[in-house]
Amino acid sequence: MPPKGSKKTKAAETKDSKTKDKSVEKDVETKKEEEAKEKTSKNKAKDEKEKGDENEEIESDDKEEKTEEKKTSRGWGWGHKRKADDDGEASKSKAKKKRDSIVESLKDIDSSVKAKTSDGKEANFKIASWNVNGLRAWLEKDGLEYVKAENPDVFCVQETKCDISKIPDDAKLEGYSNHWLSGDTEGYSGVGIYYRTKPIKVTEGIGDKEHDKEGRVITAEFDKFYLVNTYIPNSGRGLPRLDYRTQEWDKAFRNYLKSLDKKKPVVWCGDLNVAHKEIDLKNPKGNLRTAGFTEEERDSFSDTLKEGFFDSFRFLHPKEEHAYTFWTYMMNARAKNAGWRLDYFVLSERLKPNLCDSSIRSKVLGSDHCPIVLQLAL
Repeated sequence: MPPKGSKKTKAAETKDSKTKDKSVEKDVETKKEEEAKEKTSKNKAKDEKEKGDENEEIESDDKEEKTEEKKTSRGWGWGHKRKADDDGEASKSKAKKKRDSIVESLKDIDSSVKAKTSDGKEANFKIASWNVNGLRAWLEKDGLEYVKAENPDVFCVQETKCDISKIPDDAKLEGYSNHWLSGDTEGYSGVGIYYRTKPIKVTEGIGDKEHDKEGRVITAEFDKFYLVNTYIPNSGRGLPRLDYRTQEWDKAFRNYLKSLDKKKPVVWCGDLNVAHKEIDLKNPKGNLRTAGFTEEERDSFSDTLKEGFFDSFRFLHPKEEHAYTFWTYMMNARAKNAGWRLDYFVLSERLKPNLCDSSIRSKVLGSDHCPIVLQLAL
C-alpha cells in the first residue's frame, strides 16, 4: 500500500478535474462576453456613424427651447433624406403604420372648395405637386389616396427614385394617364405627371444632353399654358455642385423657360431646392452657407423671376411666416415646424389675373415634403 498522502484518491482527482473544467468554461465565457461587448460597441459606433451620414440635423432658433440645439447643415441631396424601407417584415410593418397616418392626414382636404381670382372668377383648373421622396415607398403608404382626396386636374411628382422600367402597376390611377421620366442613374432623381386631359405634347428634359441625363424635367403643353414639372439639382452637402447649379443648370433652364414663355404662359412647379427669402426657412442665420440658402442660389432664383415670372405663393401671401414644405426627419423638426419652403408654383407674369390660390398642404404626411396646390381660372 502506498504511503498515506502520496497520491490523490480517485474522487479527489475527479473533483479537481471538474473544478478545472469549470474554470476553463468560465474563462471561455468571460472571453465571449468581452468579445460580444466589443462587437456591440463597434456596431453601435457604426450605426451612429451611418445615421449621422444619412441625416443632418437642422438648427432651430426656437426661443421656447431652454437649450440651444446643435448647429448643422441639411444633409443632402436634398439631402440625405431618410431612405425608404422597401424590404423585410420590419419595413412592411413600418410602412403599414405610415399608411394609416397618411390617410388620417387627408381628412381636412375638401376638393369641392373653389378659390376665386381677385375679380371674382372661379377656379376651373387645379394642379398639385409633391416631392414624394421615393415613388414605391410613397405608394406603400397609400399615397394615391391623396390624389383622390385632392382631385386635381394634373398631379406632378418629383424624386421618384425609380427607373421607368420598374414603375409599379399600382402607380396607375383610374381617371388619369401618366408619364414618367428617370435619369441615367437608377434610384436617383426622377419626375412624373398624372393628367386627366391629355396634353397637346409632353416633352422630356430641356433639350440639353448634359443637363437632361438626370431625369429632372417634364413639360406638358396644354391649350393655354405650358406646365413644367421639375426636380431642380441641389448644390450638395459641402456645396460641391454649387457652381454647376447656379452657373450652368440655372442659366440653361432659365433660357428654356424664356423660350416657352414666348409662345404661351408658363406654370413652373416642383421641388426647386431653394428657400428664396429669410421668411422661407426656420433658421436663416444658421444656414447661410447651406445648400438651398446660399446667396448664389437665391440670387440665381431672383434672376429667373426677373425674366417675367413670379412666386405665386408669396404673391398671395407676402408676409406669411412659418409656411414650409420640407422638414428634415431629424430632431422632430416637423412637429416643431422647423422647416424650409422649397416647393413652388412659379408663373408667367401674365397669369396673375388667372391666379385664384396657391396653397401648402402642410398637414399631409407621407414624405419629408408636403404637397402644394395651385388653382387657376382659365
